[in-house]
Amino acid sequence: MSAKKASDTGPARSLALLWGSHSKPGRSGLTVRSIVLAAIELAGDEGLDAVSMRHVAERLEVGTMSLYTHVPGKGELVDLMVDTAYGELYDDVDAPSRQPGGWRGALEFVAARNWDLYRRNPWMLQVIDVRSTLGPNASLKYEAELRPLDGVGLTDVEMDSVLALVLSHVQSTARAAANQARVQEESGMTDVEWWVSNAPLLDKIVDPGRFPVASRVGRASGEAHQSVADPAHALAFGLERILDGIAGLIASRGGRGTGGPGV
Repeated sequence: MSAKKASDTGPARSLALLWGSHSKPGRSGLTVRSIVLAAIELAGDEGLDAVSMRHVAERLEVGTMSLYTHVPGKGELVDLMVDTAYGELYDDVDAPSRQPGGWRGALEFVAARNWDLYRRNPWMLQVIDVRSTLGPNASLKYEAELRPLDGVGLTDVEMDSVLALVLSHVQSTARAAANQARVQEESGMTDVEWWVSNAPLLDKIVDPGRFPVASRVGRASGEAHQSVADPAHALAFGLERILDGIAGLIASRGGRGTGGPGV
């Protein structure tokens, strides 16, 4: 399930809220920040679908209408939740640029931080993000993640595309990891337990003579990962291939294709 964002329907209202004060208390003593943190906690415990103005109010032990004096509705609340979560990423705007290894080390750092963010907040993977949340933390995130690519030989459009490629890889792999965790929780079985349970049946119905390559590769992969799939391995393997391709593009422009410091 996914949540529609306020920026898709009322951007002016959402932007004003995102960039406004979040610490000023109302008559009830509530602040925008306390509401958002309660919503994030609820989403972490029960998933994004559980987040509603009523359920957040119950968690804060206040009346539902008290929330509406601060946040107009769930769409705006989701925007605030996403932007608040982005605030966890970096200590400051130059954090990625300070990493060793030039632009490559910076993008590895960016990928790792975004991966950790999704692992801590899997509810974020349920949010429709075709149109970005243009809040202060989202803006800082974009600036911080672009700076290491500035001046390495890419055009502005290519810088944006490179960053989008890395982030989409992280997001899709994090989504696979979240799905894997959900299936294991719902089934009550780890991937290893599932394979042990189903291996005898699979051996009977899957003929290695008919599917020799699939049988060999599937067996090798399963033994290596002790799982149907290993999202962490997929993240690292895919990221290395992506960065190699970016290095080739930069090198073809006469830029710092190796990504090493001072290169």
